[in-house]
Amino acid sequence: MHIPVLKEEVMQYLNPKRNENFIDCTIGEGGHTFAILEKTGLSGRVLGIDKDNRNIKLVKDKAKQNNFSNRLIAKEDNYINLKKIVQKEKFSKVSGFLFDLGMSSWHIDSSKRGFSFQKDEILDMRYSIKDELTAWDIVNSWPPEEIESILKSFAEEKFSKKITSAIISRRKIKKIDTAIDLAEIIKNIFPKIKKIHPATKTFQAIRIAVNSELQNIKKALPDAIEILEEGGVISIISFHSLEDRIVKTFLKQSEEITVITKKPVVPSPKEIINNARSRSAKLRVAIKNKTK
Repeated sequence: MHIPVLKEEVMQYLNPKRNENFIDCTIGEGGHTFAILEKTGLSGRVLGIDKDNRNIKLVKDKAKQNNFSNRLIAKEDNYINLKKIVQKEKFSKVSGFLFDLGMSSWHIDSSKRGFSFQKDEILDMRYSIKDELTAWDIVNSWPPEEIESILKSFAEEKFSKKITSAIISRRKIKKIDTAIDLAEIIKNIFPKIKKIHPATKTFQAIRIAVNSELQNIKKALPDAIEILEEGGVISIISFHSLEDRIVKTFLKQSEEITVITKKPVVPSPKEIINNARSRSAKLRVAIKNKTK
């Protein structure tokens, strides 16, 4: 079951009102979007963006079932193309933005794309199957210095050299085809580590590289602020320190906005019990300044 993270907190800060327009740059299965649409009738709209065609089809079906189809524009695209999408759809007077940067539970549990190190699935890790680069390509064909670099840069993996060496040694004998294959290679290096699977950071780094996640958010945030109406709200949920660092730095340095969350908002103990995957979420919010 899809459980939108920090839903109540997001709604509190966005504070959607009747007839206002919002953009959900990572619509996923629509949890936040439909909560917004419920508050913005009769003519308030949401422009929802997602790279995954499966998610776009799903939210369109849900919108039809809930009589929201006329107020939801769901686009299969990358949010780095935000300006082009807004221009093409003539979507204006935007009162708020939401970026939920986490991957969905569906990607981990059901997509069969190798996001989980516990599943015997082909190494893919693409959010959009239309993209060319896969996790398999990185693991089996990238030079060692590039693999080591993404492990350091995208996961702060202190054993990046050791893990890279093990990957290179294995692929010389046999291609690394599945998520479990890769996880076992890393687990064999660190057999005594029990609390957190030793492949966790490696999978994070490869997923980020496949989907250009950090580069995308750096590009999209300034565009979102430019599009946002004065007095409008931008809300961003991040799930690991690298994302949060980018978001925090951007919000702090932008002269066009005022940050209204001095510290990031985190899930309540109750939410973490109901949805363990929410535990690392951090919400930061800012308002676009009004010109004098």
